[in-house]
Amino acid sequence: MIARPSTPADNDEQAEAMDKAAHLIEALPWLSRFHGRTVVVKYGGNAMINDELRVRFAESIVFLHYAGLRPVVVHGGGPQISAMLDKAGVESTFTAGLRVTTDEAMDVVRMVLTGQVNREIIGLINQHGPFAVGMSGEDANVLHAERKIVEVDGRSTDIGRVGKIGRVDPGAVSALIADGRIPVLSSVARADDGGVYNVNADTAASALAVALNAGKLIMLTDVEGLFADYPDNTELISRLNTDELRALLPKLSSGMSPKMEACLHAVEGGVPQAHIIDGRVPHSLLLEVFTDRGIGTMVVDEALEAALLAGNGHYSRERSSGATSIDHDNGDTQ
Repeated sequence: MIARPSTPADNDEQAEAMDKAAHLIEALPWLSRFHGRTVVVKYGGNAMINDELRVRFAESIVFLHYAGLRPVVVHGGGPQISAMLDKAGVESTFTAGLRVTTDEAMDVVRMVLTGQVNREIIGLINQHGPFAVGMSGEDANVLHAERKIVEVDGRSTDIGRVGKIGRVDPGAVSALIADGRIPVLSSVARADDGGVYNVNADTAASALAVALNAGKLIMLTDVEGLFADYPDNTELISRLNTDELRALLPKLSSGMSPKMEACLHAVEGGVPQAHIIDGRVPHSLLLEVFTDRGIGTMVVDEALEAALLAGNGHYSRERSSGATSIDHDNGDTQ
């Protein structure tokens, strides 16, 4: 048999294959460190409404699952809620950056988050296998919330069926993870009066990450990350610790502040790393988890991170079992 001489095209294909192999090897230490660890992903922004990005997001979540990580998705659905409220002729107003949620509006919020958005995410993920299981925060009382009162012009103001998370019971989510499933949780919480509340999805994701002892919290947004002095300074802050973030919080915009506060609460609660990444970049989730360079802004607890990176990601830390009580009273709702 006479061997065919190699051609420039063959050489290009070999170079491309070697480049792919190099990228796979780059992921090896991260695969080792996070194998078997829970990663909570808050899904929102343009990645949720752009069809192409929605498909890429589902692929990334399934990739994490096949790579041995344990992804959990928490989502809101502000644009979808607004569209449905308009269609139903239900007035939607905002106070102090929060959606005023009447009983009538809450019915729409619950229907959209749990009956529409949640099902769409599940459908996209399950195109790749029987992985995703949908639920809301009210299922099995995973999220329990208290009524949120806001200050407007120095006065306490009731904004309806809007809650702040007071307790998390992760048992049902943990059971799904143990069964090899991908839980997809909508940000509706059980209320202290027996009904339900609309809660901020960033806060819900942070609270759940703490309760699940997650290795990472990742929040998809419509910005590249955190800037030191935006818009005067557009240099991205790629990494900061909890002390540095706490000093920056008073200077942040109303849009970024709740997300960074959620990251801070997560890391202070025992999650080694919390990230803000640009969901407009296809597969940004994989770039953050599996590459040396990463993407976006990462908040860390340096002691926990050192323990995480020293071995396979399993570290000892005292934590009470069962339901977890927290105080997350910030951020806007859908």
